[in-house]
Amino acid sequence: MNPPIGSEPLTTDELAALVDGLVGLPYGGEAVDQRTHALQTGWFAARAGADDELLLAATLHDVGRAEPVRAAWPGLPHEAAGARFALVRLDSPRIAGVIAGHVPAKRFLVATDAGYRALLSPVSIASLRQQGGPMDAREVAEFRGQPMAAEAVLVRRWDDAAKDPDGPTLRLADLLAAHRRFQATRRPAPQHQHSRESGLPAQ
Repeated sequence: MNPPIGSEPLTTDELAALVDGLVGLPYGGEAVDQRTHALQTGWFAARAGADDELLLAATLHDVGRAEPVRAAWPGLPHEAAGARFALVRLDSPRIAGVIAGHVPAKRFLVATDAGYRALLSPVSIASLRQQGGPMDAREVAEFRGQPMAAEAVLVRRWDDAAKDPDGPTLRLADLLAAHRRFQATRRPAPQHQHSRESGLPAQ
């Protein structure tokens, strides 16, 4: 069963259920399902030495396609729904920025890397047209100015490579371990610290 979307920090069990809920979910005509694609993208991230937060962003870059996430933010593009999920359940502007940026990163790369288009699958080329095609010079400059642009480009390249049904994938256990370590760094600060930062008196 897919977990509902709440507002509390995402638990490890919920993450496992969310990823396993991607089994069999089509990936737009590609040869892999959404779960394999997610974990294969995570494998490329791990191989590149990504830290836990970026590993989560890479593995969850298409989480906006998961049924409970789509249900929580109906009508939004998957990258926008995924970014909302990352803010609400993971409290991570960084993960949200990478997820939001991985679709425009394709348009950016087509515009700035002469060899990139040849790496895209037919499905990805078709969706490129729907997404607006290559960026123009103004859009390229604006994208480069985004805080998570460089990491969104990294994830985009891992995303493009993660479509091999026989390729390696990140173990779910390794993803969950990364999530536990990440969550340990997000523990709420003591009340007096929040008070100092907000300028409000402690209760």
